[in-house]
Amino acid sequence: MKAAIYTKFGPPEVLQVMEVPAPVPKENEVLVRIHATTVEKEDPDCRKGPGFNGILKPKKPILGMELAGEIEAADRNVTRFKTGDKVYGNAGLGLGTYAEYICLPEDGALAIKPDRMSYKEAAAVTNGALTALPFLRDLADIRRGQRILVNGASGSVGTAAIQIAKYYGAIVTGVCSTKNLDMVKSLGADNVIDYTKEDFAKTSETYDIIFDVAGKTSYSRCKHLLSPNGIYLSTVPTPAILLGMLFTSKSRGRKVKFAATGLRKQSDKAKDLFFLKDIIDAGKFRAVIDSSYPLEQIARAHEHVEKGHKHGSVVITIE
Repeated sequence: MKAAIYTKFGPPEVLQVMEVPAPVPKENEVLVRIHATTVEKEDPDCRKGPGFNGILKPKKPILGMELAGEIEAADRNVTRFKTGDKVYGNAGLGLGTYAEYICLPEDGALAIKPDRMSYKEAAAVTNGALTALPFLRDLADIRRGQRILVNGASGSVGTAAIQIAKYYGAIVTGVCSTKNLDMVKSLGADNVIDYTKEDFAKTSETYDIIFDVAGKTSYSRCKHLLSPNGIYLSTVPTPAILLGMLFTSKSRGRKVKFAATGLRKQSDKAKDLFFLKDIIDAGKFRAVIDSSYPLEQIARAHEHVEKGHKHGSVVITIE
């Protein structure tokens, strides 16, 4: 099969597309023919240097977490899926979606693809939604009528957060750059703030939830914007965030919260994918695609993501 692999850490050029043996499904696994995956901001970090994918060299030579494709084969014990099913999902820390094929357990983060979406669109929604949903629904217990500010509203997590917050009936303010204002409004944001012209931390508005999806601000800068029982959410566990969690957990009032959503059980992610399918097919959630590259141009896609200005997701197609 065709796959983008890397055998050493380094610049985007370490990613090389070549032929490698296709995997064979083991007990209770399915073989998925991948039609689309994505390059998220975590991928270049894995590629550039030591981390969870190895210290001296990459432990797993094929990167990628998101996927959309078709079940091509299944172990005889599999009951949840059948050959020909169109699916989408997340491989988690097992990685491996920069390839034509991947084997996944049937009880992993895999679900039937939304009917309304193409493979490209389905691959594009998983990363952002599987992050934003547990933050807003589980950590913040978001409710109708609450006021929420999403800082970093145009990225994959931000665009998902806006739509999920609106689904739950919140009043949403999105913070983004000038070029993304219209897009963020089109997702349902009630208000938008152009960070190139205005510092949201210096406004007089108050919020029940502030969701800093990219770790670009801090609790100390935003504390005065929170309602008395407001919650500050961050996807980046800086020392300040961890200390803030510790201190605010021991007192009433405002809270700081973080969750390693990528480390959740794959079965919990699968439940969220089925929930997401329902709201997508109901027309309440849509994909936001920044750009699309064929697998052969994976290095260019990494270069683009590393610039830090993408909106939504960067999709990789595998033909």
